[in-house]
Amino acid sequence: MALRPGVARMKIVVLTGPESSGKSWLSNLIQAHFGGVLVGEYVRHFIDSQARDTCYADIEAIAQGQLAWEDAARAGQPSLLILDTHLLSNILWSNTLFGACPAWIEQALLARHYDLHLLLSPEAVNWHDDGQRCQPHLAERQAFFQATEQWLQQHHQPFQVLQGDWQERKVAAFEAVSRLLQPAATVHS
Repeated sequence: MALRPGVARMKIVVLTGPESSGKSWLSNLIQAHFGGVLVGEYVRHFIDSQARDTCYADIEAIAQGQLAWEDAARAGQPSLLILDTHLLSNILWSNTLFGACPAWIEQALLARHYDLHLLLSPEAVNWHDDGQRCQPHLAERQAFFQATEQWLQQHHQPFQVLQGDWQERKVAAFEAVSRLLQPAATVHS
């Protein structure tokens, strides 16, 4: 395969990890700084539109909604696609809240390519209740972080852990995205 100079492949960055660790905040900062297309967290839209707690029967609709938003953004082929979350969060939350998850969700996740996961640590930042969050205890968020990290490692997904205070997270995220966006050397076949 030969890559021609000036022909760049879409880069996809996913922000992942426990609630209240800065994913939405950072994804907005990344888009403001680097451009690209930002896809939000569908479950927030779902909860707002349903005005009730979610149940296990909602998991498939939430995952399908997240995929639809992601697919619509992918279709535009932006140079940078920033995902505030992806199906891994659906999987982990379904297992955390309901003890099960429809198998097709993980299969759909593994069928997609992601260039970089920015995994946010719950430590060194405060939890904020926004009416949708449900893990106020650091130990709960640490367990979610560890489950995320384990899944990423198990499935050989590229990731970088972001930790420290808000400024340290921002600096580390910007450095990681800058490296990702650097032009690759031309490859000839």
